[in-house]
Amino acid sequence: MSQEPEEIINDEMRPEYDFSGGVRGKYYEVYMQSSNVVVLDPDVAEIFRDSASVNEALRLLAKVAKSTTA
Repeated sequence: MSQEPEEIINDEMRPEYDFSGGVRGKYYEVYMQSSNVVVLDPDVAEIFRDSASVNEALRLLAKVAKSTTA
């Protein structure tokens, strides 16, 4: 969604924020190679509250799946 010039001027950016030396997309390639974001449904997120618990459950499931197919 594009912003009208008036919206850009009236944004809530504080004057002390200075991004004039910033480089757009500096870490984009690295981020795209190493990120893997998965959004959990609310009922699943209640059970698995952090990435460690999700990883543990998936490793266990993978182990069970391997043992039943081998």
